[in-house]
Amino acid sequence: MLEIQDYLKIFIGILAILNPLGALPMYLSLTQHHSETDKKYVALTAAKGATVILLVTLFFGEMILNFFGISVNSFRVGGGILILLMAISMLHAQTSGAKNTEAERLEATKRESIAIVPLAMPMLAGPGAISSIILYGNRAEGWQHYLIVSAEIIVVGIILAILMRLSGKIAGKLGQTGMNIITRVMGLILAAISIEFISLGLKGLFPVLAR
Repeated sequence: MLEIQDYLKIFIGILAILNPLGALPMYLSLTQHHSETDKKYVALTAAKGATVILLVTLFFGEMILNFFGISVNSFRVGGGILILLMAISMLHAQTSGAKNTEAERLEATKRESIAIVPLAMPMLAGPGAISSIILYGNRAEGWQHYLIVSAEIIVVGIILAILMRLSGKIAGKLGQTGMNIITRVMGLILAAISIEFISLGLKGLFPVLAR
């Protein structure tokens, strides 16, 4: 197991990379013609969908890496670069193209159910989040470690559901400027996390760098 402060960093990292406030504009846009009941259903389903995707990733992600013959250190570097690109987009208060494209957003407005695609995936549980969860799972061994990280994912899922349910009020209170500021702060945190991933990966691939 890791230290308490390490698990706190993991929790903040998961919350930052999912960036629930960054997903609110898209959620509001896709549900603007929905009834309040439908909006509640979409919010809960999207949050549950993202949570399940990340939990499955936590327990089976390393198995998938082994199946494709990808080392954890190589994945740390690749995942870190992906997260860094997302962080740079967030620092400019933009949604990363690694999460969704304009074509996907347009297509989503034509779907009856948009809770799982594109909200749960790839908007929330996108490539960056999946990469992070695999790397966090690899930080330690033992059922206690996986239990704590699983609990953190579930708590973040609950926060997601609450924020999407209160999206209208939050958007009204913060305004676009306030949401952009929070997105930039989350981006700064993600940038630091990504550099840590890349650094650990490079030290693992090239042990001479660890001296």
